[in-house]
Amino acid sequence: MIPAAFDYVAPSSVDEVVRELAAAGDEAKVIAGGQSLLPVLRMRLAAPAKLVDLGRIPELRGVRDDGDAIVIGAMTTHYEVQRDPLVREHASLIALATDTVADPQVRHRGTFGGSLAHADPAGDLLAPALALDAELVLSGVDGRRTVPAGEFFTDIFTTSMRQDEILCEVRVPKRTGWNAHYEKFNRVAQAWSIVAVAAAVRTEDGTIAEARVGLTNMAATPLRATAVEQALVGQPATTEAITAAAQHAAEGTSPSVDGNADLEFRQHLARVLTSRAVSAAVGA
Repeated sequence: MIPAAFDYVAPSSVDEVVRELAAAGDEAKVIAGGQSLLPVLRMRLAAPAKLVDLGRIPELRGVRDDGDAIVIGAMTTHYEVQRDPLVREHASLIALATDTVADPQVRHRGTFGGSLAHADPAGDLLAPALALDAELVLSGVDGRRTVPAGEFFTDIFTTSMRQDEILCEVRVPKRTGWNAHYEKFNRVAQAWSIVAVAAAVRTEDGTIAEARVGLTNMAATPLRATAVEQALVGQPATTEAITAAAQHAAEGTSPSVDGNADLEFRQHLARVLTSRAVSAAVGA
């Protein structure tokens, strides 16, 4: 299908974007890489009067070191995130999850910030951002504000971002020296996750000192498997200890039921994939 007619603007600064959004109100949509929005427009599931393109704003691209955190610009492509040395050194979980996103064509066009703002519960970058305590920096008519990932995702395809705001950058606390793994279950290559688990673990002398575990597609928003994290800390990095801790993975989850899996199967997958992800991270 052909999208409904719309006006198109491509501002050169964040301030211009905010002014455009404030003036257009609910009639405007922001386009980043377009990998999620364009299919929606073509199917006429959305018909905005104005499309505001972020592609010509240099300050929204790139990765930089900021002391105890790395900062990833919202318009940084998946391809750039995959290969950035700062991401691989200090937030390897994000790099590993990005490796599983769609296919090379999508990764060259899709953006890190666009995936987070889209807030698809099956998206592969939400759970890693949550597990790593990322903070999302938003700009709007009232200036900038920072929102923790745990408060940013509010429902399926819904965030705490206001209509006149855009996501500018994501601050990720450094987890230098941590081991990580992203375990994804899907029916065919390049498909959305039926369930996936993001695990980042720090060990000391063969004992798990800290653990962060995020769940993909186990609720309307990404979840932290806090019961698993608590069960892992202080335990030896062995298959037996990890398998026992992973039995808590489904606690507090409310996965959807669809043609791919029912609730019981998804909860079973959460436990199995958590065990695999943590085991792979620590080399057990």
